[in-house]
Formats: sequence, structure tokens, C-alpha cells
Amino acid sequence: MLIASQLEPFFNNVLADRLGAEVLPVPRGAPAALPAEARILVAAPMFGVWDLPHLPEPPDPPEGWPFGLEWIQLVSSGTDHYPRWFLNSLPASTARGVAAGPIAEFVIGTIFEAVKALHTVWIGDPQAWRTRPFAPIEGTTLGLLGYGAIGRAVARRALGLGMRVHALRRSAPAAEDGVAFVRSVEELLAVSDHLVLAAPATPQTRHILNADSLRAAKPGIHIINVARGSLIDDDALLDALADGRVGRATLDTTTPEPLAAGHPFYSHPRVRVSPHTAAIGSGARLALVEKLAANLERRGQGLGLLDPP
Repeated sequence: MLIASQLEPFFNNVLADRLGAEVLPVPRGAPAALPAEARILVAAPMFGVWDLPHLPEPPDPPEGWPFGLEWIQLVSSGTDHYPRWFLNSLPASTARGVAAGPIAEFVIGTIFEAVKALHTVWIGDPQAWRTRPFAPIEGTTLGLLGYGAIGRAVARRALGLGMRVHALRRSAPAAEDGVAFVRSVEELLAVSDHLVLAAPATPQTRHILNADSLRAAKPGIHIINVARGSLIDDDALLDALADGRVGRATLDTTTPEPLAAGHPFYSHPRVRVSPHTAAIGSGARLALVEKLAANLERRGQGLGLLDPP
């Protein structure tokens, strides 16, 4: 069996060892050609601008597509960075859930960085030997906009720190230990000290944080976006930062990616931008290997793929 992969050598080597298969590295982007023997494509996001509503689809499929492929394993949980022809041509599985742990750790790290600012504590000589008070994390409220695999992983860690957790999702469970579900984004904004955006990019979530909804924000709220940049109206966020409704914004994702040079987020003293990297690491890659192995077994049993788009 030949698997074509758009990921790095670490993943490809682990995948080959795990499955006893040959893994062929191929460039990212729309495949120009693949060997007829390749049955599976591990596809990285085709980052571009075609998913924005005012822009057209990317070029048509390459000649010969889908070659000899039988199914596609996406590297991402979201599908908004793949063209429609790519997703509609073959059975596919998303990577939903594989990066939940690493992303949750990133979220908790940003909360510690915002609240404790440990980088300001370390000293290098006795003249700087002065104590400083720390604000608590325990007893503060974490809001989760979205309660899928990432939201649940963040909630578990936050509850372990003694935080209160409130969540909003399209179809909330009747109850879940330690998590209170709210009915609107305004209600969530009003109670949250830290608000984590972990919802998919859809027409309904586009600019869900906007001038109107941000009026309900608890003063000084810390907004953490590990979902998609389209969930935030950037101008409204800048206005809310200026008047103090938002105390800090940590953005691991933006629209577009990357932001253009000179964008005010880069230099704003209370905004931290990272290059969409919270999910990247060996933990998520190893989990993706196991998901692909599980899907291969399911295909052999005549079952559908896990987590289709």
C-alpha cells in the first residue's frame, strides 16, 4: 500500500512504521500528479484566500484527479482551507479531536502568561529582590464559545485549576459536571474573565464577536482565539481594547493568515499574535497516525470513515 503524505518526515516515518506501509512525501497544495498506486492522501490545509466569501474558488482540479486515490485523510479538523472540488470528490476524514490536548495546553499557557507574567519575575541581582503580588487563576471564570473536543479538553484543565467554566454551543448537553451552559454569546461575554473561541468557521459564527456583542463583555476580559480569525470583527476588537472592555487578546489565528505588515495587532501592547501554531507538535501528529490507522481498519471492515467533513 502506498500513502501520499503532505506532512513532515517525523509524521511520515511514524506512519510508515505503524502501518508497515510505504509513505511517499508530496508537496503541499493541490496535487499536480500522484502515482497510480497511491491509495490514501494525507492532505495538509491548502491555505489561501478562496474561502473568503467575496473571492472565487481556486483553479479546477488537476488533470487526472483523483488519480488512484480511494480516500483522503485531512490534517485539520476544519475544512475551510480546502476547495470544494477537493472535498466532494472522494471519501474523507477530518482530524477532529487529534489536536485537542495540545491546543488546550496552549490555552492554559496563555492564561498563565496573561495572569502571572512570569517573564517579569526573574531577577539577576540582589538589587531587584522585591516581591510582587500575583493575581489568582483559581476562582476566575473561563468561557468557552464552542464545546467540541477542544472545548472539553480546555474545560477539564480549567476545572482542575479551580476555575468556573461556562460554555455556549449550538446543541448543549443537558448537563455536564462542572460546566454551566449559557444561551447566548452576550451572556457568555458578561461572565467570562477569559473567553476561548473554539467554534468552527461558519456563516453563523462569522464576526460573532462584533461591536454589538462586545458591548456585553465583562470589563477587562481576555479573549483567546484558537478557532478561526473570521469569528472576530477586528475593528470591533480594536475599539473594545481601546475603551477597556477587552483587557487582552491572544490570537493564534487571524484573517487573513498571515496578517499584512503593519497590521495594528502586531504592535498593540495588549494583543499577542502567534502563527496558527497551537495545534502543531508531536502529540497531535501521533494522534493523527492512530486516527489514520483506525480509519484504515474501518475501511477494511466496510465501515465509514471517522469524522467525515
